[in-house]
Amino acid sequence: MVNESDVIVETKNLTKTYRDFWGRQKVRALKALDLEIRRGEIFGLLGPNGSGKTTTIKLLLGLLFPTSGQVNILGRPASDVAKNERLGYLPEESYLYRFLNAEETLDFYGRLFNIPASVRRQRVAQLIQLVGLESAKKRQLREYSKGMTRRIGLAQALINDPDLILLDEPTSGLDPIGTRNMKDLILQLKERGKTIIMSSHLLGDVQDVCDRVGILYQGELKELGRVEDLLKIVEETEFRVSGLSEETKKKIEQLVKDDPKAEMVFCGNPTTSLEGLFHDIIAESEARPGLRVRGGDSAK
Repeated sequence: MVNESDVIVETKNLTKTYRDFWGRQKVRALKALDLEIRRGEIFGLLGPNGSGKTTTIKLLLGLLFPTSGQVNILGRPASDVAKNERLGYLPEESYLYRFLNAEETLDFYGRLFNIPASVRRQRVAQLIQLVGLESAKKRQLREYSKGMTRRIGLAQALINDPDLILLDEPTSGLDPIGTRNMKDLILQLKERGKTIIMSSHLLGDVQDVCDRVGILYQGELKELGRVEDLLKIVEETEFRVSGLSEETKKKIEQLVKDDPKAEMVFCGNPTTSLEGLFHDIIAESEARPGLRVRGGDSAK
């Protein structure tokens, strides 16, 4: 049973229809969405482009008005602008002032929230350290890479110390290292007690950081649940054993063959992900500089 005070976002029958100039229905971007997002969790909105993810986030922010249904954020209607003081938002494309540096950018947005100067200076320094931009804090944003721009965009979304953070495609356009850094930052925010809604069409990113996911397709919620529950294949059993002798391995295979209801689906060595391999190689290369070729395969 979920305590009502722990429900940060609640939508009921939330629907958004876009109409043409004459008022005729053009696109139904979202259809009767029912959701509850709880305090302290990372919730992933997953779906292909055009599935309704960005529309959902804009409805939560109050940037769009629903055609029908209700949406409450932190106990207030989404249309109540007072709720925005407790929200942080990283859009898919951050529109920041290119001729300001990181400190000036965060100070500017801190002023918009009427944060006192002493608190503002302290928070700006903390956020720059959090997102790893201390060495570039005096550089103008026009000199920033895509990854650095996403990180200062995240810092800007956190300037008001929000309770709820909405991230729209936070790893969009980032290389593997930038993606890993962004995901680590998101997990750090959860450790600080923040509630996070993350919209993405990148399956691996959502799997790595989210507690629960909702899968959208053509504006409809198709699946909802905890990541580990949705990914579990209940019909199969997995054993992971190190140092297994060939003799014991053959005995296990024979036991499986002797069970009339069992079928050997796979027996071999486990594999890592390409992302995991990439980061292992980078970390080892930094620790032990020099040319290195990994693996036993070669061009034939």
